[in-house]
This record gives sequence, structure tokens and C-alpha cells, in this order.
Amino acid sequence: MTLCTTSTVTSTKGMVTSPHALATQAGLDVLARGGNAIEAAIAITACLCVTYPHFAGLGGDAFMLIADKTGQVQTLSGIGQAPQHLPHYSGSIPVRGPQAMLTSAALVDVLGQAYGISHDSWAGQHSWQQLLEPAIGFARDGFAMSDSERFWLDMRLPDAANLPDIYANFLVNGEIPAPHSVRQQHPLASTLETLAARGPRDFYEGQLASRVAKGLAQAGSPLTAADLAQTRARVEAPLRTAYRGGTLLAHRPPTQGITTLEIMGILQRFDLRSIPEGSADYYHLLVEAVKQAFIDRNRHVADPEQVEVPIERLLSAAHLDHKAQQIRMDQALPWPHPFQTGDTVYIAATDSAGNAVSMLATIYFDWGSGVLVGDTGLLWHNRGSAFSLDPKHPNCLAPGKRPFHTLNPGMYLQNGKPTILYGTQGADGQPQTLAAILTRMIDYGMDPYTALARPRFLLGKTFSDARDSLKVEEDVPEDVFAELARRGHALSPIPAQSPLMGHPGAIRIDPVTGSMQGAHDPRSDGRAMGLPD
Repeated sequence: MTLCTTSTVTSTKGMVTSPHALATQAGLDVLARGGNAIEAAIAITACLCVTYPHFAGLGGDAFMLIADKTGQVQTLSGIGQAPQHLPHYSGSIPVRGPQAMLTSAALVDVLGQAYGISHDSWAGQHSWQQLLEPAIGFARDGFAMSDSERFWLDMRLPDAANLPDIYANFLVNGEIPAPHSVRQQHPLASTLETLAARGPRDFYEGQLASRVAKGLAQAGSPLTAADLAQTRARVEAPLRTAYRGGTLLAHRPPTQGITTLEIMGILQRFDLRSIPEGSADYYHLLVEAVKQAFIDRNRHVADPEQVEVPIERLLSAAHLDHKAQQIRMDQALPWPHPFQTGDTVYIAATDSAGNAVSMLATIYFDWGSGVLVGDTGLLWHNRGSAFSLDPKHPNCLAPGKRPFHTLNPGMYLQNGKPTILYGTQGADGQPQTLAAILTRMIDYGMDPYTALARPRFLLGKTFSDARDSLKVEEDVPEDVFAELARRGHALSPIPAQSPLMGHPGAIRIDPVTGSMQGAHDPRSDGRAMGLPD
């Protein structure tokens, strides 16, 4: 085993990465027993639903990009839908509490459908029960709390009145637990045991579904047993765009995968190698490309099953040319646009056969809705609060509709083969962080850890700053700050290596030798691990 703490991990046999070391180890153990990348990703995700409860849970959504070594790719888009019978909202949709529990949760169905693909197409050898065993053990026997969980408990203390279930169940005698305190989650262990014994669809149509539906009703959520039964992840072909001789892949709307592809398509039209990485020109260009893509995102991206999303036009060469031409290198475009907050976990796995998985799981805000569902130990997400109540908005709330989703894990192919797996936590910050990581790895040839550790930016609001300013980490040189300000960027410095900047991970696979490099963001509790050569 190779453990990543301050460098890039290497292997030729198989690699996994996630934001929590225990979850990463569970995935590595699956690979070590001859498991494939999908099986490893399932084990990792189940563990994160226990060990990273503030960012991931069975009561949330998830997305997978799945590729075999030949580059045959499919996506699983797991977005819970709005109930068939909508509540009446006055003014706005709450972001916390039972009325924010507005969409069903599709994560378990993503894992179930992925397990079917593994079994039917990738000769998967592990049983469903085996893959959930590590998560059950952590929930039943306990694990050391992460620094990230303690950080977000402390961050939300002023909002404790709106998160009563969190502070009743995750504090110790009313206090934030001491570092490395052992946490057990017995109700969640029981739920996972039922899920392991009865299979993934039991979450939606069986014994477990009855308990979940009862708990949702008791909490005051509008979701019903019928809404759970209708929940299905979509299996779709990915969106694609060319970049530097390769192809970037992303999920279809209502995710903002198209936004990341549009940013990178705009950057494709600039000679980045002539621009020093980390310079004022570098940051300015990336930020301005983000702005151009976000304008389109806010105008168009929603559930394509209910509204028209002009995918082909947004990714067309003519449109990307036009967007690139709107960028002025000497002046920033003013930026007073809406912001989406949220939290997520990134998971990637690749095996000795060259199969690859790039995945994100989410409960939207840290701690999701803040509501635990009955006796299940499930923390339900609040992604439904992303809907608009404006009937003219493409993301307007409607029965059975899927909300706009910030999650967009990605994959980069060269010569038709997976060569970079990437994704990040961070909602609106996701496309911004991915633009920095991808340009650093592809245009500047950085290894994954170096690309992840370099200073980053975030355009828009954060948890600690309500201004729509450009947040830049303080390890960016002073002359770069000064030049960005001169061009008209409204700057807000934030501490270097800030956990507010997202927690990305990445794995690079050499298309010729198959050797792997991986890392997870040093801003997180994450680890990449590789099988020994």
C-alpha cells in the first residue's frame, strides 16, 4: 500500500482516492482482493456516508462516469426528483429543515445500477454485502472523527437552532468532540445492514423504503413512498469537448458538467503555455472564462426532460469562439451573479485492467437539510432548495422535476483511453476548481498533488464572505493581487490552503504504460492510495 499525505502516489496495479483515509483504504482493500474500479468506488462511497456525514450520505445524490480501458464510457446521473404533490411555498424554498427535503435521494440507486454494470460487464466478483461491510463496521464499531467534520460543526454553531438534529446527535454533552474522538452511528449501522441484506432497491420499494417514508412523513417532508419508488438514476452517454488533443467528458444537464466543458472549450482558444501559470494573466483568463460560461449556465441549465437546454449550441465551435472573443485581458467583467452553495465528496478508482470510475456524492449543503429521517440514522439532503419559484425560470419547481445540480465529476481521454480522473467538492466552485486543476495538469504538465496544492480562486460568495467578490488564496504573490485589482476584480484574500476552496482529487493514467499517479487535496482529510507494484 502507498499512502498519500504530501505527495503524488504512484502505482501500476490500481489506485483509489477519496476525502477520507478510512474510505480510501476500504476501496484499496477491494482492489487488493481482485475487485474492479466500480466495486472499489461502491465500498468507498458507502464508507464516506458514515465517516464524512457532513458531506455525503445515503439520503443524497450521486454521479458516476464509468469507462473501460478502451474508452467506452457511460454516465450514471443520480438526481432525486421533486414529489408529485408539491407543498405550497410562500416567498422562497427553505434551505434547511423538512420543507427543504424536497427531492428524493438517488445515491443508493446509482450504487445499485453500478453494481449491476460491474457484475454483468466487468466480471465483478464481490457480493453487494461484501462491499457494504466496511461501512457497516465503521457505523457499528466506531471511527475517529475527521478534522473536516469538526471544522463544519464549529462553522455551523451560530446556526445550531436551524440544525437541531445535527447538534443533538453529533455533539458530545453539547460540545464539539475533541480531535480524533470515536464516533458510532448505530441507527445508520442497522440501516446499512438492511440495505446489505435486501439489496439496493429495498431503499426505494421494500422494507427499508417503508421506514424511510415513515420517517420523512414524521419529519414533515412532502416526499412519499410513491416518490421513493419512482426514483431512478439515468444511464446516459457523456457530453464531450475537445481539449489539447484529448477529450473531456462530463454529465448531461441538469448538472453543470456542460459548464465545465464550456469553460475548458473557451480556454482551448487561448495559448495557455505562453502564459506563466500562477501569473495575473493566468488567473484573470480563467476567471473571465468562468464568467462567460456561468452566464449561459444561469440562463439555460435545468432538467432537459422538462425544459429545452441548447446543449449542442452551447458546446458548438461558433459559440465557444464567440465567448472567447468576449474576454478582455486588460479588464474584468463586472460580476453580481447568483451563487450556489454546497458540499460533496469526490471518489476515483482505477484497476489493473484499465477500468476507471470518476464519481461525486453529495447532500448539497454541509449537513444537508439538517434532518435525520426517523429511526434510520439517514441525514436527508436539501438539493430541492436549488429550485426556483419563478414560473419563468428554467429551474422552476414542478412535480417530478429534477433540480439543477452543481455536481460534475469528469474524465479526460487521450487516444480514446481514460488518462485523467477528476472532480471536486464545492458547488459553484466546482467548475472553477476543475479549470485550475485541468490546466495545471494538461497545459503545464503538473503531477496531481502539485496541481491540487497550488493556490486557487473562487468567484462568488463563501460561508464567511457574503460578497460576490473574487476570493484568492493568500499564497498568491502580492504583485498578482495588485494586477488583478488594477484590471477591476473585486478581491477578497482568504487564508492559504483554505478548506472553503473545495476538496478535489485526481488520478492520472499514462495512456502508454498504464502507470498511475494520484492525490487528494491537502485542504481535506483525503488520501490517494495505490496497490504496491
